[in-house]
Amino acid sequence: MKNLHWFAIAERGSTVRREILAGCTTFSAMLYIVIVNPSLLAQGGMDFSGIYVATILSAAAASLLMGLAADYPIAAAPGVGLNAYFVYGVIISAGYSWQESLGAAVLAGSIFLLLSFTSFCRWMMVAIPESLKLAIAGGIGLFVSVIGLENGKLIVGSPTTVTMVGDLSEPTAFLTLLGLFVTVVLLACRFQGALLVGMGIVFAVALGLGFAALPTAVFAWPQGLERVAGQVSIALPGSLPMVVFIMFLLLLFNTTGTLLGIGNQAGLLQKGHLDNETKAFRAAAAGSFLGSIFGSGLTVGYVGSGTGTAAGGRTGLTAVVTALLFLLLLFCAPLAQVAAGVPAVTAPALILTGFFMVSGVHSISWTDITEGIPAFLTIFITPLSYDILAGTGVGVISYVILKLFSGQGRKVHPMLYVLAILFALQLGLSHS
Repeated sequence: MKNLHWFAIAERGSTVRREILAGCTTFSAMLYIVIVNPSLLAQGGMDFSGIYVATILSAAAASLLMGLAADYPIAAAPGVGLNAYFVYGVIISAGYSWQESLGAAVLAGSIFLLLSFTSFCRWMMVAIPESLKLAIAGGIGLFVSVIGLENGKLIVGSPTTVTMVGDLSEPTAFLTLLGLFVTVVLLACRFQGALLVGMGIVFAVALGLGFAALPTAVFAWPQGLERVAGQVSIALPGSLPMVVFIMFLLLLFNTTGTLLGIGNQAGLLQKGHLDNETKAFRAAAAGSFLGSIFGSGLTVGYVGSGTGTAAGGRTGLTAVVTALLFLLLLFCAPLAQVAAGVPAVTAPALILTGFFMVSGVHSISWTDITEGIPAFLTIFITPLSYDILAGTGVGVISYVILKLFSGQGRKVHPMLYVLAILFALQLGLSHS
């Protein structure tokens, strides 16, 4: 154990024992994804068992890449926000098949991987203003929360007001409220793995009340991967080219934000630059590409990795330990499928994912109308329209227009003008 020279353990002031503990901590904070992601993608018509296996393989492969190639204590897994867009924005709302949507994800991952070898990613990050980056994340967060509220029957459809509060005495709504209460209290007490424990308590209560039953076998040999892995349609009808671009932007924003945030927490950020920055971007991009090939949707670095760095993780050994622990779950599909069959088990996690994603909007300059209004429109339109593409497009277009008419056109990056024109054409064509 002392000869793990692949990782800069001593150089970063850590120990093997501390790295292993950090990997276990990160794993406990991310474990909920093996139930939430298959449950989410199954709503788009994909096979639950196959997605379960694909989710684990994607998380393990992407985490190993980040740990071994970049020596970063950042674990990765399929992104809830991105896959909510994949299912509700592309499959359900836009009407594309899951194979076409998965093809778009493969293309987005491929583009991200290719461009990670160039300076384009950094260039794009400069072109998109910070207020819009935060607003896009916030809009997606509210979008995911709305999905959780609907799945948990806390809000339901209404012929007069579009939506309304559901019947809170209904079993699913009651269990969702219970899960929210338990999870939020645990989060307030800084309990590691609060989302997972909340899901476990709701599942246990559902079993006790007879709303769920344990499977005949808790463990089973992994199966179903062939029903989702590589099942892609590389065709670009209608608005799919813009969907690919949005997926690429979301991957770029998520990756950059996570690398900077967790990298700073782990002491890897020096004078605004990260150690092994290029390797980290390439590892993240390769993980995203593999995730889309496996069929689990797009893979991103998890902010939950911050629990591991808080526990002392400083090197890639933390991510490697997390990856190995994920692989142990390959044989637990029957139990995961039963738990996912109770909507209230995953609904609180979706609702609170929105909270985590929207928390950064306080940094937006709301007193500057040219910054605040585009951000507001992006955050507001995304969940109401169930369309991240529309929310992002309106935000970009309004940003460019307000900057131009306020005499600040020169402050807008040339690429943003190009994006505004493309979004205007896309929105016009899709609603003509």
